[in-house]
Amino acid sequence: MMRAHALTTQRGAALLLLVALLGLGAASLLISAFGRQDAEAARQQRTLATLAQAREALIGFAAANGRLPRPASSAIDGRERAAECASDADCSGFLPWVALGVAGLDAWGKVLRYSVTPEMSRAPIVSFSAVANRTVLQHKAQGSLAYVAGQEQCDVSAQCLPAVVFSQGKEGYGTAANGVKLANSGRGNIDEAANEAATTSFVTGNTVDDMLVWVTLPALYQRMRAARTLP
Repeated sequence: MMRAHALTTQRGAALLLLVALLGLGAASLLISAFGRQDAEAARQQRTLATLAQAREALIGFAAANGRLPRPASSAIDGRERAAECASDADCSGFLPWVALGVAGLDAWGKVLRYSVTPEMSRAPIVSFSAVANRTVLQHKAQGSLAYVAGQEQCDVSAQCLPAVVFSQGKEGYGTAANGVKLANSGRGNIDEAANEAATTSFVTGNTVDDMLVWVTLPALYQRMRAARTLP
């Protein structure tokens, strides 16, 4: 009788130990999952801060030089490209981080992208005739695209954006710090594919993990006028 009681006690203790181990395993998984989420949120916040610094540096560059910078020479050379932009495609590439004195990578180690209106990259900017032509769109609830900044037709009376800067985010496309083009790690990410090849119109929002900021024309002209570099 005592032996049977001892066996029952041992089995109960073993069961409690198993339950405890399972609980520790589940807790460990939860902590790990939350840790990954926290780390990802931290990367997003660092990237947003880097993008904000880049935007401020772009406006400061224009205030000092009478124009916005051209894109970087390459993904591994952050100096401004020497040749003037002959087209919108020429003025779309990588952020000239050396010329701006800012970080050139996002928190995932991808080189920041940059696109500037060609007219805004040549001094002097003729404010009464120059047309800023970059736009940003976002998907509405029903799936159609709507303009967040700019509109379909950009002209002197309805200006769009002088420049856009963006991180290509964790997933999908991008270029590493060594200049190697990264393989697309997502599926069905047509908006990210569009941003990869875009020259004037860019997409932001829930359908894409690219993170965009942009320079507005009023903010640009206000700083340039204060610095007396806008005729």
